[in-house]
Amino acid sequence: MHGASVTSLVIVILAAFLTPILLHRLKLNFMPVVVAEIIVGLIIGKSGFDVVHQDMWLETLSMLGFIFLMFLSGLEIDFTAFAGGKKKEKLPSGKDAPNAFFVSLIVFVGIFALSLLLSYIFVWIGLMDNAFLMTLIISTISLGVVVPTLKDAGIMKSNIGQIILLVAVIADLVTMVLLAVFASIYGGGDNNTWLLLVLFGAGVGLYFLGKTFMNRSFIETMSKGTIQIGTRAVFTLIILLVAISETIGAENILGAFLAGVLVSLLSPNKEMVQKLDSFGYGFLIPIFFVMVGVDLDIWALFKDPKIFLLIPLLFIALLISKILPVYYLKRWYDGKTTLAAGFLLTSTLSLVIAAATIGERMEIITAEMSGALILVAVITSIVTPIFFKKLFPKSEGKPTKIKVAFIGANQMSLPVTRELNQDLYETTVYHIQQDKIDKQISESLFDIREIGDFQVETLKDQNAFDVDLIVVATGDEQRNADIALFAKKEQVDRVIASVASPDLASQLKDEGIDIFSTLLSTKTMLRALIEAPSVMRILTNQETTLYQINLNNAKYDNILLRNFPFTGDIIFVRIFRGKDSIVPHGDTDLKLGDRLIVTGSREYVNELKHELELI
Repeated sequence: MHGASVTSLVIVILAAFLTPILLHRLKLNFMPVVVAEIIVGLIIGKSGFDVVHQDMWLETLSMLGFIFLMFLSGLEIDFTAFAGGKKKEKLPSGKDAPNAFFVSLIVFVGIFALSLLLSYIFVWIGLMDNAFLMTLIISTISLGVVVPTLKDAGIMKSNIGQIILLVAVIADLVTMVLLAVFASIYGGGDNNTWLLLVLFGAGVGLYFLGKTFMNRSFIETMSKGTIQIGTRAVFTLIILLVAISETIGAENILGAFLAGVLVSLLSPNKEMVQKLDSFGYGFLIPIFFVMVGVDLDIWALFKDPKIFLLIPLLFIALLISKILPVYYLKRWYDGKTTLAAGFLLTSTLSLVIAAATIGERMEIITAEMSGALILVAVITSIVTPIFFKKLFPKSEGKPTKIKVAFIGANQMSLPVTRELNQDLYETTVYHIQQDKIDKQISESLFDIREIGDFQVETLKDQNAFDVDLIVVATGDEQRNADIALFAKKEQVDRVIASVASPDLASQLKDEGIDIFSTLLSTKTMLRALIEAPSVMRILTNQETTLYQINLNNAKYDNILLRNFPFTGDIIFVRIFRGKDSIVPHGDTDLKLGDRLIVTGSREYVNELKHELELI
């Protein structure tokens, strides 16, 4: 028995390890890895060679994988998106982009209402007994499929990308909470739905506790080395909320999901999220998905005509429930874009597996019906991203330039506007009219927009904050600091301010604002000339200077540097990953979010920048 247990565990671990390698070698990039893991599970499980058998080891690891998957689903929710984009976007149709949050809310309400109607139709024709459970299954959307697909298409930050993402986020939140309510109502025994308030109350208390301690200096000290207090805190939070969930009779996955939501609200640093992702998707979660496939007996599904009929009808219902409400977007977008969005939102996986598992355990549905529901979810996760990629219009023309605003015209800022690459940057200088230097010369050389004063209200009226990067260089460093802080509140991606005072500089750095000053620049330049004159020659040579490129294109995630397909005279000098500085070599893996320091001719650097910074 012990031998059989170890054998099954080894087979599942090997399957989880080899699946992404096979996907990469066979170039099946259209298929999500989690779907491939379920398919491999089908091959080695009941539907295939039947070499893996459920035991205590696999059951425990699989359950932990499911709990961690629900935690990461909660962690994946970016609550800043609910604030709505403050920057107005002009759509290809010429119309102003709609408010992403309100449009997403309307679309989801439509999806849920239609799902409820379709559920009653399934009950009426005798394919399902419980309309509540069926509504949850039809209305849910897989964040795990939607997010990678949007990243791969390079539209995550566009208005349509934000709408698709928010619909999926709202669906994830609502269906998870309703699934907990469903489990509470139909779980047998006393109706303890009100006890869910205990769980949410505990969540609120833990959130404020985390908020109180997260910025303490001793926490920062204990987050390094062998202590890793932040990671310990996260796992403690998961186990604590899972325990509370089970104690009050709710599903353990609700506690895990709530833990993910709390960590997301506490805005963890990227390093922490990467650690949690690595642990979850590198170990526990693949075991869970492989075991989903192992336990699924496809051949048994086709023995029952009722189940055989359910599969195609449920797939059609999923398409109808998403595509019809999404057609509300036709007011702003063309038919192909709208239809593509509908297809992508049809993808569903994790929560369907959760609902099917809970329904089977409560004996509301049979094991065969649970298998059919999971099979349809797997099919949607394979088919719908392919249709999305085929239908979604490819962006044409040149890549969008990075918009840069310079607040203040002086001998420091004006020359930089001329030297920035015009193919990559679109610059505008804002300056007070009475201080404007040599008007006739400056108008012929620089695009300077005259304003009455440097008040933030004036700058906002001039759309100065509707940019990707803002450089604040007026003559008053306190004013620079105020404008920079306001720009951060307006969600400008990058803010640079001219500040010499150490106290102000420290305050701005804490807010994620880059600072520069004449004194700092002069000292740095002189020191570099003394210590590394060759580096200075590279930096000051227009053709062979150093460039920073941010890796945002998911297509190049996890690719070895030796296999990097880009040609030209580009040399990778350094890779910055979080707080780490990596010396690149052939076996270095590129990761999403890496900041690449490269050198080479401007032509090739431009091409590489356009390719890697797609988002």
